[in-house]
Amino acid sequence: MLKNKYSSFSLQKRLLAIMIAVIFLFIVIFIKLFVVQILQGQTLQMRAISQWTRDLTMSGLRGNITDSTGEVLATSYTSYNVYVRASNVTDAEDVALNLSEILGVDYQTVLKKAKDRTSSEHLIKQQVSYDDARLILTKNLSGVYLTETSTRYYPFENLLSNVLGFCTVDNVGQAGLEAFYDSYLQGINGSTYTESDITGLEISSSTTSYTVGISGCTIELTIDVNIQQILQTIVDTAYLEQEAQGVHAIIMDATNGDILAMASSPSFDLNNPPRDDVESLMQSSKNSMITDIYEPGSTFKLFTLAAALEEGVTSLDEKFYDQGFRIVDGQKIKCWKTNGHGSQTLVEGVCNSCNSVFMDLGLRLGVDTLYSYLEKFGIGSKTGVDFAGESSGIMMDVDSVKNVDLARISFGQAIAVTPLQMLASVCGVLTGTLYQPRFVKSITSANGVTKEFSSVAKGQTVSSKTSEQILYMMEQVVSKSDGLYSFVPGYRIGGKTGTAQKYENGVVATGKYVSSFVGCYPVDDPKYVLLFCVDEPSAGQYYGSLVAAPYAKQIFSGLFDYLGIEPTNLDEDLEKLMETIEMPNLVGYSLTEAASIIKSMKLQYEIDGEGGYVVWQSVAPGEMLYENEIVLLKL
Repeated sequence: MLKNKYSSFSLQKRLLAIMIAVIFLFIVIFIKLFVVQILQGQTLQMRAISQWTRDLTMSGLRGNITDSTGEVLATSYTSYNVYVRASNVTDAEDVALNLSEILGVDYQTVLKKAKDRTSSEHLIKQQVSYDDARLILTKNLSGVYLTETSTRYYPFENLLSNVLGFCTVDNVGQAGLEAFYDSYLQGINGSTYTESDITGLEISSSTTSYTVGISGCTIELTIDVNIQQILQTIVDTAYLEQEAQGVHAIIMDATNGDILAMASSPSFDLNNPPRDDVESLMQSSKNSMITDIYEPGSTFKLFTLAAALEEGVTSLDEKFYDQGFRIVDGQKIKCWKTNGHGSQTLVEGVCNSCNSVFMDLGLRLGVDTLYSYLEKFGIGSKTGVDFAGESSGIMMDVDSVKNVDLARISFGQAIAVTPLQMLASVCGVLTGTLYQPRFVKSITSANGVTKEFSSVAKGQTVSSKTSEQILYMMEQVVSKSDGLYSFVPGYRIGGKTGTAQKYENGVVATGKYVSSFVGCYPVDDPKYVLLFCVDEPSAGQYYGSLVAAPYAKQIFSGLFDYLGIEPTNLDEDLEKLMETIEMPNLVGYSLTEAASIIKSMKLQYEIDGEGGYVVWQSVAPGEMLYENEIVLLKL
């Protein structure tokens, strides 16, 4: 008889160990199930769905961009992307032949994709038109699938090309407002899901499910497309007539900072940007009015004038004497009229755009005071406009400015601004309040929720009295100095011209200028303020009064016609137009003799070059002129 080797106590321990092992095993299983079903459930479910189905994206339409009147400037329409799933293709040659003929793509490329089963889908072509997509569907090609996408469309083609910008083929904003507001304009994509087996072959009895995309927001601009078209037409004309490097113009609402129009030439068709040349594309799409700087010249004198009047260092009837130059820190700084303007009041000095007068005003103010006002006017800092890539301009450090620098800054040299910064600052002087420029008025979501944007006042600049005095002098400039070149009969307009030399590699570039004009209407309560710049005119003249101001007159005339603004005091203005003056031949005369003749005939003149005798005149002898028109004399 064998002796029992195990006691009851020993058996109990073994049973307990087995039970613990079983319990531990179940705990591990339960933990694993918890992790798989609860913690990783959603992730694994999505992975499973991705294995069981084939999905294709359906793009949500990009939001519209409209002008302030509701006119659509940028929109999107439904187009289609064409894909091939090689695992579902039964006749690769037939698929390749039909798609290459309909879509205009390479046959061999399509054939290769139709046979390649290493990927679930192959893209054949993006943004296919509705007609081509419909034709593909009628062919009933196995393994060929279409998904909805969208194509960006600009109804006005080259209008606002530097403002609106453009998108990539994937509908991502790449430049301009399209890029700056891309997060609002982007739609939310939808998808199509089709069940398939492990090889990617579509299951015949399966159903296809859809997730609908959501359109992007609609953005309403401050731009008025009617004003924009007026501006663009004249900018394009000036570009051709003046044989310029470029022409830029902006119209702003001085009462709130709204940009009503902004045009450049040359421009490009937004529906067909030069994507094959990246350098050309970036250069064409750059908004030079916001990103590039220039030396403003005489239009900058408005800021020196405002500071001097506000500080009380001058008055409208104060007398100045100009002999054609000033000596500052031992350096001779010339007025544009090298033989001088003689004795003149402040008002006459402004009308004559006399550099010497403004050098006197700047030196009276001193560096610290003038700089403090320039800061108030927004010079030297970004405007804060809702646009990428804005420049802040260039100003010398206040501690390094000497009197000779201050003298030049006072009449618009030795300082650089962007065109938008210049115009915003002028608006600040004319109204007494500096506003932040803006392009967008409101943004509306697909479900109708609208976010309105209010204008932003950045601070007070000068008193109403100073603004009124400056406006008075600006009106004198266009009605007495520039005559019909910038004056529209029956309308009270204020203006100031500018002619600035350009610099290359730190030195003056011979024969290269920026001719400009800044004007406002109505002069007693400015609302519409215009800046017109011609970069490097090469048709023979370069003074702002002769190159830029004539186009400003056309712009204001078109603006009045569009807005339905009726003229006042028209009879009195037309009466002045009835009298004409026959231009004499001044070639060979001394400058003194020619100037005396022109003044006696109630004409104005500007000079080009240095010397004692006239060798050329801009108006041919015998041509008829109106009183106060300008003649350019070359010496």
